[in-house]
Amino acid sequence: MSQRKRFDLNQPGARELADSIVHGAATTEGTLVAFPTCFPGVTIPVPMDESRITAMDICDNGMVYAGTSGYASHLLVGMFHGITGMVFDMGKVEGAEQCTAMCCGQKRFVAAVNGPRGSRLVARDLERLPFDLIQEWGISRQPYTIVSTPFDKEPIVHAVTDVSRQMAIGVTGRRLFTFDFASDTCTTIGDIPGVARLAVGSQGGIFGLDDNRTLWRFDPSDGRLRRRAVPLPAGAWDQPRLPWSRRTADGMLYTVDNQGRLFSFCEANGFNGPLATIPLMPVGAMAVTFDGRLFLSAGEGIARLFCFDPLPGTITDLGVAVSVIERRRYGYAFGDAVTGRDGEIVFGEDDNLGHLWLYFPRILPQR
Repeated sequence: MSQRKRFDLNQPGARELADSIVHGAATTEGTLVAFPTCFPGVTIPVPMDESRITAMDICDNGMVYAGTSGYASHLLVGMFHGITGMVFDMGKVEGAEQCTAMCCGQKRFVAAVNGPRGSRLVARDLERLPFDLIQEWGISRQPYTIVSTPFDKEPIVHAVTDVSRQMAIGVTGRRLFTFDFASDTCTTIGDIPGVARLAVGSQGGIFGLDDNRTLWRFDPSDGRLRRRAVPLPAGAWDQPRLPWSRRTADGMLYTVDNQGRLFSFCEANGFNGPLATIPLMPVGAMAVTFDGRLFLSAGEGIARLFCFDPLPGTITDLGVAVSVIERRRYGYAFGDAVTGRDGEIVFGEDDNLGHLWLYFPRILPQR
């Protein structure tokens, strides 16, 4: 099981950061709500040491799906529209301790999990949005489908859903594979260095870190894999995570090298940047809201939230994540993020007693 690193007060700037937290340097823009992994007053949250949220996706109706890591892995669905306001624990995946990807199709989802039993793909039908959870409590746990794979001894690094939501594309430490939502079947595509997160490009291509400072590209429409398809720009690209975030409007991607330099990427024109420099590392979860601004968490041990606005090209330090709705909670580590149905950012807290954090940024004047 992965362990959260200790916060080292001897590292540069650490004491200043800790002091700012103690004295209430809370988020300076918008509103944060830390939502527990339960239906408040009805169900109990996921156990504290099984609740680190490390993978997320959102389906077309706005429901947020998430997977946890810790002593056990749980799969969750967050319902925040209509008369809902709950996170439902769909159940623990036996023999799993880490969830590295959550992918939503049109009717089903698949989660990638690792643990003592090896790696597995776990599939299940999507939940339907309840009309009224106050008057009708009609959600029950459905059994998971464990998908047979040819690589159960290889940890799954990451996976994403293609733009049509007909398949998920993932990587282990050494191979690329696809999962078909209609048939629950897994197919190996080829050997690649699976060392980082994947991204869906502006023209539907799937990209991942290749050798010789390049990206490989996989086309879901014809099954073609191109090795060393895109050269990376000048920068430091030896970090294993390679965070990505996709802008909904046009599919443009943002990514960050391991010195905090922010770049954009589109399939037609390639990389652009560096656009700005994130002042803290490592960069964790990132998501772009509907007005084009990028929100992200960054920092070791105790992360801060930052905003990149592409119009002035500036980075703003938003402070430490603090929720004061109902009860006070600080957010120190975030494992993944998605853009919600109405433009809110949903962060998954990668910490003990993890919460789903709903962030509602300030509404800017029309630009």
